[in-house]
Amino acid sequence: MTRAVRLEIASPGVLATVQDLGRRGARRFGVPTAGALEPGWLRLANLLAGEREDAPAIEFFLSGPAIEALDGDVRLGLAGQLDASLERGGERLPLGSWRTVTLRRGDVLRVGQPRPSRVGYLAVRGLRVEEVMGSASTDVRAGFGGIGGRPLRRGDVLEAAADAGGAELALAEPPRPSGDPIRAVPGPQDDHFAADALLRLFEGEYRVTNASDRMGMRLDGPRLRHRGPASAEIVSDAIVPGAIQVPGNGLPIVLLADCQTIGGYPKIATVASADLPRLAVLPPGARVRFARASVEEAEALAREREAGLRALAAGLRPPGTPARRPRPPGRRR
Repeated sequence: MTRAVRLEIASPGVLATVQDLGRRGARRFGVPTAGALEPGWLRLANLLAGEREDAPAIEFFLSGPAIEALDGDVRLGLAGQLDASLERGGERLPLGSWRTVTLRRGDVLRVGQPRPSRVGYLAVRGLRVEEVMGSASTDVRAGFGGIGGRPLRRGDVLEAAADAGGAELALAEPPRPSGDPIRAVPGPQDDHFAADALLRLFEGEYRVTNASDRMGMRLDGPRLRHRGPASAEIVSDAIVPGAIQVPGNGLPIVLLADCQTIGGYPKIATVASADLPRLAVLPPGARVRFARASVEEAEALAREREAGLRALAAGLRPPGTPARRPRPPGRRR
């Protein structure tokens, strides 16, 4: 068995929790999926750390954690639009993101604020955390998952596998922020809304409010009118992440990873799974526009996103190594 080393949380940052790709197959029992808000970034962080893509990692908001290696070398992976620094032997070395970091005994990694997104990921090779119902994802409201089902605290000690060596890696071409509209499929209860509601949703501009967390994102902007008072509620039915609920005030709520499994507000549309992570990482104040998509288009977008992530993963190489450029057609050695 690989020797364990310990890491101490010197500072937890903001709402730092252990997440993986989610608790699948339990929504029928009323258990939310949870899991990373940006699963692609978690997968990349794990690959940078030398882990399997679906391994648990640390997700944080607005301000990253500081973590110290107590008694051995450990391999970490950083993903997200953020900066970090390594404290070693009295010196502070600036680091970028989308890279591997190897901590030696006594080193401290300090992770900065994600910008312009609100979320970042820190993967730890061989992180040893408990699982509940087949997942280490932390569901804070339910109080279960990794590290006792709560956000990390100062002084928490984590166990991980000792670093086995190997080259550090970085993404040659990190993901670029996109300002494209968020694609959404109308329904399933768009018939509960006034005739112009879908037009207002897809032609208006919204702003992410401060009332947004891992459960849902409240938006401010054009109000979406229901057909009448009786149409503002439905008999509670199934809900999934990405559903756009509209309560009586007409302002949409986009449900995210920790959302409940049933709800009684009508859902005017559902965000395409390929675009939901891009929306979920937006900070308060960010502007959002939606675009109509069909089910077939949403499925194609999911395939395109997966192909894009695979291409990024294929670009892992030692820091400073230039990206491979495709050879122009017709040229041979």
